Amino acid sequence: MRKTVDIRSIQPSEYFLLEEFLYQAIYIPEGEALPPRDVIFDPNVYVYIKNFGDKKGDQGVIAEIDGKIVGAAWARIIPAYGHLDESTPELAISVLTEYRGQGIGQDLMRFLFEILRKNGYARTSLSVQKNNPAVRFYMRLGYEITEEKLDHVGNEDYIMVKHLM
Repeated sequence: MRKTVDIRSIQPSEYFLLEEFLYQAIYIPEGEALPPRDVIFDPNVYVYIKNFGDKKGDQGVIAEIDGKIVGAAWARIIPAYGHLDESTPELAISVLTEYRGQGIGQDLMRFLFEILRKNGYARTSLSVQKNNPAVRFYMRLGYEITEEKLDHVGNEDYIMVKHLM
């Protein structure tokens, strides 16, 4: 039985947690070694959380179970992989490994979609490696593949867009 999950907006005092969730969001194909934790400080990656909360449009939500934060989803308008334009926030999401497959990611995404809608955003984008099983998850949530491109290390990625309005 799934424990009660509290989904809520992230508080400024919790922004530091985004470092861990950014690391957890890195897709590692089966059989490959985990990258070193400092990989998140690559400027191409760190842009997803650098000075989070300082930019207009920064929005984030977290999932909490029994006082433990187990997931986060956030959106920013940044010059990153899934950037479309200055009116479309790019979304990132991560749920701790032991809490995946329980619907928490879906709950986080839907809560964040509602916040983005209320703030007047018409769509959101994201970038995901083509071979990442999360592609199906994003499609179930209404994302559509709009482009294919290589990321900064040569992985084949999809750029996906979800219309919110």
